[in-house]
Amino acid sequence: MRSATTSVDEVMAALDEEGYAVVEGLLREPELSAARRDMRRVLAQTPGGRNPFEGANTKRVYALFAKTRLFDAPALDPLVLGVLDGVLGHCQLSAPTGIEIGPGEQAQILHHDDAIYPLPRPHPEVVLNTMWALDDFTEANGATRVVPGSHRWGDDQPDAHTRSVAAVMPAGSVLFYAGSVWHGGGANTTDRARLGVILEYVASWLRPQENHFLAVPRDVAVSLPARLQELLGYNIRPPFMGYVDGRHPRRVLEAGTS
Repeated sequence: MRSATTSVDEVMAALDEEGYAVVEGLLREPELSAARRDMRRVLAQTPGGRNPFEGANTKRVYALFAKTRLFDAPALDPLVLGVLDGVLGHCQLSAPTGIEIGPGEQAQILHHDDAIYPLPRPHPEVVLNTMWALDDFTEANGATRVVPGSHRWGDDQPDAHTRSVAAVMPAGSVLFYAGSVWHGGGANTTDRARLGVILEYVASWLRPQENHFLAVPRDVAVSLPARLQELLGYNIRPPFMGYVDGRHPRRVLEAGTS
């Protein structure tokens, strides 16, 4: 798929059929180079992984929207928001994370991101991910591996015979993948790091993985676009879930009182 001709319906159809979709050219120059530079600035002060799931040779940038402004626009991309509306409905950011897979990193265990919620499979989607490629994603440098169609599985588990495919894509592309699809970071057998950013969204009736109210300082949050504030949790899930003292949380944020 290419962003110039890709519609919301086409992405949703691919998600329904395979559990994932790649759209090329969604982040273009000079924004792509600027985002890459800024993420590497942040990564210079970021420690390595703490466990096998994070990766021994992988760095992860948490509290993303406290550390860079270069993903404000991608989080609000019209195609992304359109797909979110169609798949999740009312939603918010869950676990936005920069991920740099370093040379020599082993393949991540296959998993599905909605496993943290105690919901029987299969179920309507409650999580949708977008992986933004800041470098070219290749099979050799750790492109995300996806098990096509696994979003339809019940209690099945992948095994040694499970077929996965590498989401190979040029820098500036976005991988959409359902929270219920089995996937994992690939092994990096090259001598260079592979950099991407995950913007993960969750239905707003579920608790997000990261507590954005503490992760993003209030003086930063108040300066963000209103739609991004809502995606960070300053929202009302209809009819009234999330109010603060009877008021919309964004109004309380802007007033500077609670």
